[in-house]
Amino acid sequence: MTSPFEYAPAPESRAVVDIKPSYGLFINGEFVDGSGTSFKTVNPATEEVLAEVAEASDSDVDEAVKAARRAYTRVWSRMSGAERAKYLYRIARIIQERGRELAVLESIDNGKPIKESRDVDVPIVAAHFFYYAGWADKLKYAGYGDTPLGVAGQVIPWNFPLLMLAWKIAPALACGNTVVLKPAETTPLTALLFAEICQQADLPPGVVNIVTGAGDTGRAIVSHPDVDKVAFTGSTEVGKAIARAVAGTDKKVTLELGGKAANIVFDDAPLDQAVEGIVNGIFFNQGHVCCAGSRLLVQESVADEVMSRLKRRMATLRVGDPLDKNTDVGAINSAEQLAKIRELSEIGEAEGAERWSAPCELPSNGYWFAPTVFTGVSQAHRIAREEIFGPVLSVLTFRTPSEAVEKANNTPFGLSAGVWTDKGSRILSMANRLRAGVVWANTFNKFDPTSPFGGYKESGYGREGGRHGLEAYLKGADD
Repeated sequence: MTSPFEYAPAPESRAVVDIKPSYGLFINGEFVDGSGTSFKTVNPATEEVLAEVAEASDSDVDEAVKAARRAYTRVWSRMSGAERAKYLYRIARIIQERGRELAVLESIDNGKPIKESRDVDVPIVAAHFFYYAGWADKLKYAGYGDTPLGVAGQVIPWNFPLLMLAWKIAPALACGNTVVLKPAETTPLTALLFAEICQQADLPPGVVNIVTGAGDTGRAIVSHPDVDKVAFTGSTEVGKAIARAVAGTDKKVTLELGGKAANIVFDDAPLDQAVEGIVNGIFFNQGHVCCAGSRLLVQESVADEVMSRLKRRMATLRVGDPLDKNTDVGAINSAEQLAKIRELSEIGEAEGAERWSAPCELPSNGYWFAPTVFTGVSQAHRIAREEIFGPVLSVLTFRTPSEAVEKANNTPFGLSAGVWTDKGSRILSMANRLRAGVVWANTFNKFDPTSPFGGYKESGYGREGGRHGLEAYLKGADD
């Protein structure tokens, strides 16, 4: 089935963004040339090289940490919470003012649809800075003490570059810490634009430092002896390596890692609403979401009806140009990630699951993967156990609530889950039994700066967002 009518192209203008041919590192309030090599960042929708970006060496990271330490001891930790809040409010307002620019740049560098970067990412980014600005002069009421840790080393992923930056930087600054942050190597541009925003807000030099690079740069930050706090969002494999690296040190650590969330649909759920939640749960941001609802658990009695409605809805998804305001599913972030998605999808077929992809014409250039669903999946299949991190849904069935809980919890991960039912008592019962950090009820992928987010088991530890997000950046009364 195709869409009942065609949408005319509605492209957002690239002219609102000025992408420089090359970028240095942001250290001590200034852009400086790195002492290492450089790498290219690419538009995943076209494979066009966007810019050359400096790759920070160990000595560059050392300079950034020294700048952060100076800013911490001389300025930022001595400043009152109310004064720090003024800077955070200023940053939040500038993000709002430059929201269109940030959204376009995010979609160009990351591949996500403009309607998501414009309507989801950027507004929540601004909201995080507003929210934590409000906490800056009220830390003693949060219950975690009001003494900052010092220098925070932060490493963020490529799926939500600007949003993950806000999740990390806003609470760190509100609590009086200074920051050395490394964006992902495939999506550095909005972090570098944020560095310009720090300059525009007259943030004291050294409070925020942005160093670009790949794994070696991240390792240099994590292992630096003068970093007091490590915050990482990314793969479970790298998270385990970080945990090993900081073991035996005094560093505080938070890790937000992978997931394989179960989206559970009961027979009394509002099915059309549930189908929208299923689509949002797995195809939002091309499935590049750590808490994506990548395992659909449907009650047996409505499984056929749900699948019929889901396929009908998937056939209307528009895959294509991320800057087109009509696009629902954008480009896969990199050739490497596309290869991983293809590999696991082929394994799913080889293991006996039945594959169905939405009929769509994929662009000839760039990295693309059609929204895909697998039925006939068992818990032993790799596509039901491993994080694919793409627009691929595995469907399993269940008969009773206990079976649903058992299957949902049968995973090394524990980041999120969704429950779709008409019964409030069942929602509460399921939420209590599901071993997941976040449980959504009759919705999915809803984020708010006032609400804590984080996982259990191999999905990491610590919480980001809300009052709980302050704890990771403060010395508690017992420390």
